[in-house]
Amino acid sequence: MRALVTGGAGFIGSHVVDDLLAAGHQVAVIDNLSTGSRHNVPEGAELIELDIRDGAALGAAVARFRPQLISHHAAQTSVSVSVRAPADDAATNVVGTVNLLEAARNHGVERVVFASTGGAIYGDIPDGQYGAVGRPPAPLSGYACAKLAAESYLDLYARTYGLNTAILRYANIYGPRQDPHGEAGVIAIFVDRMHRGQPVQINARTQAGDDGCVRDYVFVGDVVRAHHLAAQGRFDGRIFDVGTGQGTTTRTLATMLAKAMGSTSDLLDAPPRAGDVQRSVLDPSMFAEHVGTARPLAEGLAETAQALATPRTAATG
Repeated sequence: MRALVTGGAGFIGSHVVDDLLAAGHQVAVIDNLSTGSRHNVPEGAELIELDIRDGAALGAAVARFRPQLISHHAAQTSVSVSVRAPADDAATNVVGTVNLLEAARNHGVERVVFASTGGAIYGDIPDGQYGAVGRPPAPLSGYACAKLAAESYLDLYARTYGLNTAILRYANIYGPRQDPHGEAGVIAIFVDRMHRGQPVQINARTQAGDDGCVRDYVFVGDVVRAHHLAAQGRFDGRIFDVGTGQGTTTRTLATMLAKAMGSTSDLLDAPPRAGDVQRSVLDPSMFAEHVGTARPLAEGLAETAQALATPRTAATG
């Protein structure tokens, strides 16, 4: 199979590329390298440097490579950027996705797998409940609105043009290659700061000094396992939740990382951030039924901390 991965030089996308190559597929990566890195693209995958907001260039790349599968991970992922500049966020996450779907429709692509967000689309989840397919969307940021709109376009292209589509709604993903320079990967940020002996900031859930927001942290390897099945058509026409069902506060997360790293970094209390969901935990039943057991957080954090604290010059993961 010929597979094209947008955002394939980034954190999650590069792991997807590794899996597709390991399965024997021919792989190309589209990435504008604004947040991704050439080092993340393994040998054997072609790198096409372009921005998905450029519909003409994107269409030409798809026409030349002729993929049967497109895995769409390219995105603007910063919640705070989407709050400050929602039009810029939508230009990538909505218009860029429509550009991709048009290229797929015009050039014989069989299947599109879309990386969406359960954590943002479901909004605040009350204690004791899960975000799950069928729950009314409650987006609290431009990022969440854009991802939800993009999902609607995938449904439109499936119904109107017969394109096979699968939507994976991710919880908070962590693991090797996560970038600490930004805000989307709190674990990578914490590891980087603890490795340097610097304090880490606990953004509050409601007021400074509390334990912070509650998140469902899922290891990137588990995401790849779900994507592997989606690439085979197992989830065509479906929205699939990728989460563990386990909620962890930011303070607990920092404490677990400090233990794994032997860190004595101070924890600094900070106020809530605009657009942050207070509690986001996804229903684990889909993942458990179709993929298997998710990796325990403590185990995944230990591997991630070791990988992120080790200098890397090539895509070794």
